Amino acid sequence: MDLGKTGCRAVLWTDTDPARTVHEVPGAPGLATDGGVATARAAVRAAVLPLLEREGSPRPAVVCVGAAGAATAPQAAHALAVRLLEDLPTGEVAVTSDAVTAHAGALGGRPGVVLAIGTGGVAIGIGKDGSYARVDGWGPWLGDEGSGAWIGTAGVRAALRAHDGRGPDTMLLRAAVERYGDPDRLPSAINHEGNPARTLASFAPDVARAATAGDEAAAAILRRAAGSLADTVRAAARRVDDGSGLDLAVTGGLTGLGEPLLGPLRSALSGSPRPLTPRPPLGDPLDGARVLALNPPASHEAHVVRVQRATPTVPTPPFAPAAAVQE
Repeated sequence: MDLGKTGCRAVLWTDTDPARTVHEVPGAPGLATDGGVATARAAVRAAVLPLLEREGSPRPAVVCVGAAGAATAPQAAHALAVRLLEDLPTGEVAVTSDAVTAHAGALGGRPGVVLAIGTGGVAIGIGKDGSYARVDGWGPWLGDEGSGAWIGTAGVRAALRAHDGRGPDTMLLRAAVERYGDPDRLPSAINHEGNPARTLASFAPDVARAATAGDEAAAAILRRAAGSLADTVRAAARRVDDGSGLDLAVTGGLTGLGEPLLGPLRSALSGSPRPLTPRPPLGDPLDGARVLALNPPASHEAHVVRVQRATPTVPTPPFAPAAAVQE
């Protein structure tokens, strides 16, 4: 399972059927929010039960969920695992951060830095010695700088400045009207679906299209986003690198913006004092969830909550590094 703030995806892996049929439903605001466990539980059930109800589907050995907000709310992660063990026909449920599953999928469980950018944004660094760093991922109101919600918010603000006459003309005003309607009603439109971060993130592709068309306000937003993301990557690398350099993979739905964002990001990272070797992601967070379900590296296992029907367990909060977890 890949449970993000925008979407929740589930896939059933079997040894005999390597084909992946992904079932996707709307996501949840995050485990750290009020009611986060209940909304996450509902999203997981909606995504996974149709896969399990298919005729002939086997009883899964492990259900592994990478959930937004798990890193900062380990008790909520444990509560979600317990609830899902009640709901699903499996002997074990594992819950971790969606950033950890993104890391495991992108680098195949190897050391390095993975920048996961979607509605939110976070960098996870895991060093050769098992050291661990999580940078940003603080949510749309306190962090997630450079993320989809951040870009969308900046784009809507630029549109409203143009509407008021406080800022320069920009194509973003027309784009905001086309997506959300009358600017005077925009605040209520943003809150209409109950997930403002997701609604604002939906505007990020409009910002990228405007930048491609030559809109300077949109291009400046993406340059600022790229600079913030580069700062996040460098901070993660600084905390886990032993001086020999690290691999870097960038993953998440925001990479779909393409060169309007990724070009400035490469430029912003080119002067990094610590060597970072860009690598194409080996897989996505669903691949990472499979790695953590079947053969978790020790460096990642310390950040996973597992509950079993016989013996529920909780890791030492808050997702302590492997060296700090007692066997």
